[in-house]
Amino acid sequence: MAQASMPPVQEARSIFGRLGYTVSGDGPQLLAEHKWRTVQVTALSSREASECRPLLTDGGDDAGYRLRCFVTWDEHIETLTERLRGVDLPYEWAIIGVSNGGTDDYEVIRGANT
Repeated sequence: MAQASMPPVQEARSIFGRLGYTVSGDGPQLLAEHKWRTVQVTALSSREASECRPLLTDGGDDAGYRLRCFVTWDEHIETLTERLRGVDLPYEWAIIGVSNGGTDDYEVIRGANT
């Protein structure tokens, strides 16, 4: 299976860990906590980022997290950004696009706070 077809879970853990967050959770749904902030982190495979499932656009479960971060492969950040900006979301969001080449490079896109 190609690396891009799997969600970048380890990359998400690594990025938030380097930023000083404590990361918990298994699989593609993580919580990153630092001081007063709790960020719900969702790692998305290429297919999930391209399709932007309704679960993501309706806020998912009612956990009440006001900060969300979607982590996906860098070639999908533009499509995901357009789709998320086209929906009125009840949380502040960001997208982290990670390199599929095994480097530590990543790009951050911040969304509008609604």
